[in-house]
Amino acid sequence: MTWNIVFYEKEDGSIPVQEFLEALPTKHRAKAIRDIDILEKYGTALTEPHVKHIRGKLWELRIKSASDISRIFYFIFVGKDIVLLHGFVKKAQRTPSREIDTANSFLEDHVRRNQQ
Repeated sequence: MTWNIVFYEKEDGSIPVQEFLEALPTKHRAKAIRDIDILEKYGTALTEPHVKHIRGKLWELRIKSASDISRIFYFIFVGKDIVLLHGFVKKAQRTPSREIDTANSFLEDHVRRNQQ
């Protein structure tokens, strides 16, 4: 079962996760892309340590490349669409609430603009 990876796009046309990936060091970016491919292949069957439920519809893809750790927030939207919302490099043990709030606002915006 293959899922569809969708990159959230803001109203101004910018794509936060694409910008995040482009800003990562080469090896970390390669690992993040491999992890996105795994998410696309396994979807909701993927479990920890690869993904973790945050709250509500929000999940995080957990990326580790050497000593670098990053997260990409996503949610499942209409059938088999996995919408990648927001990424950040993790510097502390606990995920900052502002990062979760950003991802939630992108989620709400995506749902509002793509309701069927």
